Amino acid sequence: MAFVDRVTLYVKGGDGGDGCCSFRREKYVPKGGPDGGDGGDGGDVIVLATADADSLADIVNRKHWRADNGGRGMPDNCHGKSAQDMVILVPPGTLILDRDRKNVLRDLTAPGQQVVIGKGGRGGRGNRAFMSSTNRAPRETQPGVEGEERWIVLELKVIADAGLVGLPNAGKSTLLSRLSRALPEISDYPFTTKRPNLGIVSIGGERAFVLADLPGLIEGAHHGVGLGHEFLRHVERTRVLIHLIEPLPTDGSDPLQNYRTIRRELELYRPAMAAKPEVVAVSKTELTGAAEVRERMERELGREVLAFSAVTGEGLSRLVRAVVERLAEAPLVSTKAPSTQAPSIVGGAMLSRPDLETSSGPDPAKA
Repeated sequence: MAFVDRVTLYVKGGDGGDGCCSFRREKYVPKGGPDGGDGGDGGDVIVLATADADSLADIVNRKHWRADNGGRGMPDNCHGKSAQDMVILVPPGTLILDRDRKNVLRDLTAPGQQVVIGKGGRGGRGNRAFMSSTNRAPRETQPGVEGEERWIVLELKVIADAGLVGLPNAGKSTLLSRLSRALPEISDYPFTTKRPNLGIVSIGGERAFVLADLPGLIEGAHHGVGLGHEFLRHVERTRVLIHLIEPLPTDGSDPLQNYRTIRRELELYRPAMAAKPEVVAVSKTELTGAAEVRERMERELGREVLAFSAVTGEGLSRLVRAVVERLAEAPLVSTKAPSTQAPSIVGGAMLSRPDLETSSGPDPAKA
């Protein structure tokens, strides 16, 4: 199933049922009076975050979501049937926006959170409700209220503990496949990942963290160039960035300049993203000259730069330890969700998305 992270939907709550105009007419009951019942309420359209979903692919082919209308009122003071609510299931991390008003309706960050986005209309009153001491035989009724309708945009922002960033062909997908059992698309020619891939990295015992291979970034992404915002919005909710540098780019570019290009794109898109804890690592150390590139970057940046090879396994354990150290220090993503729902490896058991289809791979420390 394809990964889908943005859909536009039309939603409409159900209309309320009309009230009934009726009078009780029975033999030997000359003054039965009005007995028209009220109409039933229309159903709501609700968006619910569930751990059973990991993308918006299940709803992308259905553009219109309409809840059922409430039933009409009936004689004998019988109320119309209220309609059932319509529930749209989405993964945690889904942002709900009003397409026309451009405002955020709700940010569903944890399983179980929900929001009514199409309120159903109330049922109308029957003529029994209009009876009074001065109006003994009312014939007025009230129609049902129309349900709320709007166009909404559902935008999924991947929730992961650590995210792999870097220019295309930096080795992000290969690293993810080596550290977890995720199966991202990997090719032996320059290409970029077009959708996020998630994997669970075991760090011994019951502890683990969620690692995301995020789509490749190029210069000008903050203006929407290339995958642009499609990439950057997934970076927002990662707690730690793992910045991979290709030591010998096929286009002959400078690795240090490539690093600074991506850092600048993050900062221009949202300054807070550039302030996230970061692990810098040179990939493909099996290539001749990679060690010299790492030493030069460490000297120029004035900070530790790691090196690893996803092919030979060299440096993977040190890389994972560095990520774990940053996660222990990094604050949880600021959301309205309870802190127990936020991704965390501190304190033992994994609290991040255990529902992911990608299961943990071998302990990198034993690789």
